[in-house]
Amino acid sequence: MNIKEIIDKNGNKIKAHTHIGVYGLVIRDDKILLIKKVTGPYDGLLDLPGGSFEFGETPEETLTRELQEEVGIKPTNYELFDADSVLAKWHYKENIINVHHIGIFYIVKDYEGTVKENIEIDEQNDDSLGATFYNIQDLKKENLSLIAILELEKLGYEINN
Repeated sequence: MNIKEIIDKNGNKIKAHTHIGVYGLVIRDDKILLIKKVTGPYDGLLDLPGGSFEFGETPEETLTRELQEEVGIKPTNYELFDADSVLAKWHYKENIINVHHIGIFYIVKDYEGTVKENIEIDEQNDDSLGATFYNIQDLKKENLSLIAILELEKLGYEINN
């Protein structure tokens, strides 16, 4: 992880990290597939499945690999939906890291395989305990990552406080 000390827009010295990832929006009957995060700025929250590029990967290759690692499914029909970013605060090793989280988001229309509700942490999967479909109307902002909130709202869903 690359943490830098920078001067922000207001002239304050801050610790900063930029994260770029690819994420899948898997929605069926007003339910969305979310993972249970165990690391990073969204530790303990529900998040979109996906993650960082490996060297040389295209966004589509990253999407496929990440969904297989974190969820156990292989997307077979998907389309680019959005690219956007959020700013998050991460309490990391007694520091506050300001994270610029940039995402490329795909709507996954179809996939092969079965969603794994429980996944072990290992070298390939370092941040997901598994995935479950959640009723979107029952979700609360306090339980969701910022990128999940951002994309659900762009899809026209209203997320409760």
